[in-house]
Amino acid sequence: TTATILGRGLRGRCPHCGRGSLFDGYLTVAESCRNCGHALAGHDSGDGPAVFAIFILGFLVVGLAGVVEYMFSPPLWLHAVLWLPLTLAGTLVLLRPLKGIAVALQYRYRSLEEPERPGGT
Repeated sequence: TTATILGRGLRGRCPHCGRGSLFDGYLTVAESCRNCGHALAGHDSGDGPAVFAIFILGFLVVGLAGVVEYMFSPPLWLHAVLWLPLTLAGTLVLLRPLKGIAVALQYRYRSLEEPERPGGT
């Protein structure tokens, strides 16, 4: 089912078998699953995971910064000390699961063997 495949992508597992690793490195999609041999290299998530990470982190960081500014009015340097590391850490935490979900969705809804249709659909 779609929920099972999304869970596998979220955990960075092969969308086909759920046992092998989806990634070779931090964000590098493996050529194939080491467990079942399913080809994974053709799946390309593009900029989708980065865009979703920007939206999620932007919403959280700007919202939290607004609350902190309203309640405490700290100096600007303190905002930088608070929000820059949080943004960096949030990016590192979110990118891999979001990329796993994007690859899992491609596995679920797009066959690599089907010829590309006009218009990319």
